[in-house]
Amino acid sequence: MPTDHPSLAEELVTLGKVERSVIHRFIHRKSVARNADEIFKAQMTFGERVADRVAAFGGSWTFIGIFVVGMALWMIWNSRGGQPLDPFPYILLNLMLSCLAALQAPVIMMSQNRQAAKDRLDAKVDYEVNVRAEMEITRLHEKIDQRDAEIRELIAINRRQLAMLERLAPQTGA
Repeated sequence: MPTDHPSLAEELVTLGKVERSVIHRFIHRKSVARNADEIFKAQMTFGERVADRVAAFGGSWTFIGIFVVGMALWMIWNSRGGQPLDPFPYILLNLMLSCLAALQAPVIMMSQNRQAAKDRLDAKVDYEVNVRAEMEITRLHEKIDQRDAEIRELIAINRRQLAMLERLAPQTGA
């Protein structure tokens, strides 16, 4: 008997790796939900953790406060009389600030790239959970539709029984 619908095996081949993984876990009643933070942290290297801490500190009010105080002290120290280490216009300070910016920018960019990768992992985990939820909802709809059909059949049987009872009632004298 030929059908217009492809077989289940043909349908599974067209699915992506993520969808096949979700279906596998669905069939074997395994959880789809995973903690993306734990997965991501387990994959981080020592250098990546250091870069994230440096980027977090470099974008904090503590860093800004220390930076402003350090620059003010540098200017005050080198503006006093005597032999200043870096006289006005503070060329050494300018060089140090440029070096700081040159080092801090790539570290912040590395941290942002890792955050983007983490966001992609979060989105993947969310997608897997959504696919699983959609499959569960579809299964529940099928069960409800099946129960509706059973209830309609029971109502039809009940009506036939009532009709038989009504036909039998005059014969029994009830």
